[in-house]
Amino acid sequence: MRRRIYTGAALTAACAGAAAAYVYAVRPWHIRWGATGEEVRERLPGDELVEHPNVEATHAITIAAPVEEVWPWLVQIGQDRGGFYSYAWLENLVGCQLRNADLIVPEFQQLKAGDTVRLHPQAPPLPVLICEPPKALVLGNNMDYPGTWGFYLRKVDEGTTRLLIRGRGDWKPGWMSWLGAHLLFEPAHFIMERKMMLGIKSRAESLRRHEVTAPC
Repeated sequence: MRRRIYTGAALTAACAGAAAAYVYAVRPWHIRWGATGEEVRERLPGDELVEHPNVEATHAITIAAPVEEVWPWLVQIGQDRGGFYSYAWLENLVGCQLRNADLIVPEFQQLKAGDTVRLHPQAPPLPVLICEPPKALVLGNNMDYPGTWGFYLRKVDEGTTRLLIRGRGDWKPGWMSWLGAHLLFEPAHFIMERKMMLGIKSRAESLRRHEVTAPC
């Protein structure tokens, strides 16, 4: 009996320690992965659509390609379009039925506010709220709470682009909602979004190298 009490106390302490490590160390790192303090604080198009988010993350990456060459990869995202450049095998395990494009597809280059972007063939699509080529693409939410998923391109110099992705949501109050948002959704979304950003970077830079080295 005493051993069970000690074991239970040890497990409780271990869980509490792991939770504290996540909340105070891991989460602050991943919700601003790659982003500078200035980028995290910066007001971006679409922020006004969710004025008081209780879930927010800003991620960023530098891409060795001009803004105009990165934008086509962004504008063709979607389950039934160019994919999301992330872990397609994981997404397809839940029935997404997508393939990540490794080329810029001309028929997927037309997108405007009022259009939609699909995540899953059986899920409601995300509305396109803002589309300002080649600077900003902001998608809305398909859930019953306000939310945005924004993609932003910033020119560093003639051959370098800064890609920022910001997600904002006003989840319903309550401890179950808090657990779902911070302990489940955020880390899972970060893993997929980080791979997406690396996928865009790899594709844009690869195409750039091909264009620069192609014979005349």
